[in-house]
Amino acid sequence: MKQFFLASLVAGALSLPAFAADYTLIAPANPGGGWDQTARSLQTVMQEEGISGNVQVQNVPGAGGTIGLAQFASQAKGNPNTLIVGGYVMVGAILTNKSPVTLKDVTPIARLTGEYEAIVVPAASPIQTIADLIAALKADPGAVSWAGGSAGGTDHIAVGLVAKAAGVDPKKINYIAFSGGGEALAAILGNQVTAGISGYGEFESQVKSGTLRLLAVTSAERIAGVDGPTLKESGLDVVVENWRMVAAAPGLTPEQTAVISADVEKTVKSASWQELLKTKGWQDTYLAGDAFKAQLDKDIASSEAVLKEIGLVE
Repeated sequence: MKQFFLASLVAGALSLPAFAADYTLIAPANPGGGWDQTARSLQTVMQEEGISGNVQVQNVPGAGGTIGLAQFASQAKGNPNTLIVGGYVMVGAILTNKSPVTLKDVTPIARLTGEYEAIVVPAASPIQTIADLIAALKADPGAVSWAGGSAGGTDHIAVGLVAKAAGVDPKKINYIAFSGGGEALAAILGNQVTAGISGYGEFESQVKSGTLRLLAVTSAERIAGVDGPTLKESGLDVVVENWRMVAAAPGLTPEQTAVISADVEKTVKSASWQELLKTKGWQDTYLAGDAFKAQLDKDIASSEAVLKEIGLVE
């Protein structure tokens, strides 16, 4: 009887489904921003799809994500249940802040989404087109002020590339960095700056309501549903996409990394995730494994080159 009972227990245990991993997602920014939205979107979909039984989001803001990155790399080492969200902005922040902890100190898993930049002015601005803005920039680069996100981030890099394409010394641009999209938007709407630059999603409601004028987007081709020309159409050979990613802790085994990669892949290929991308206006730029690591190396090298031209990196 005892042997039968033990055999039944073993058989029952083998037949039970494997428990989904619990995850903590570090969003290295304040609530409400792009990284926070990405982390909470992952949280929602992973739980809805049964990929994870319990997902928590923890905000660790500061210094373009480098504070959260440093904390994650030291405290989560060897822990397969803690992940961090990051992106293109973090690449620039690491370089400009001379962060001792870099993306080489974590385990990149996948690029998830992309969002193109938009250049806007207040509706009452005398600047009607991107050509008008470029003419003003060429006439007096310092007189044209740009509101955007953190110094060395995607917005700053995009302005540097616009200046370079227009034949203006990128070191002469007058870029004003704001810690959050809300602060930058207030400065633009309050006519405190000439123009603003950020992900299109940050400006969409104001553009559609008519309080902001969309001058151009940084995509290679026009974006469906967005009434604005590309910079390329305007004669400026500039394409910039602000991508977001998820990375795992350092010190993981190949088996642990494979499990995380599989969970992320299931998430981004789910119907719930695809529907969420449409709602948010994010591009699906999923890229994983060695292909992502190779692209990441290219993006780091190109960002360093631009930031040197702007004068933010020696």
